Amino acid sequence: MKKRFFLAAMTLLISMGAFAQGNGIGGITEATNMVTSYFDPGTKLIYAIGAVIGLIGGVKVYSKFSSGDPDTSKTAASWFGACIFLIVAATILRSFFL
Repeated sequence: MKKRFFLAAMTLLISMGAFAQGNGIGGITEATNMVTSYFDPGTKLIYAIGAVIGLIGGVKVYSKFSSGDPDTSKTAASWFGACIFLIVAATILRSFFL
């Protein structure tokens, strides 16, 4: 009785391992294709966000400059740095993952 149970358990474990290996590579390939298909629209979206932030920053810096605020250079540097960070981050992520 114990031999039959042991034999049935071993057969079940061996057959489960065989079934598990069949679709793993296909699933990983499909997931990779799905993730990489989002990089082009995502990169363009980040560039667009950077452009909008640049325009908003330009308006803010201009308004501070026009009003004679002494803190204009600090504001310009922070807005410009944010735009450069977004552009560089999008480029590095794209080159790293693709």
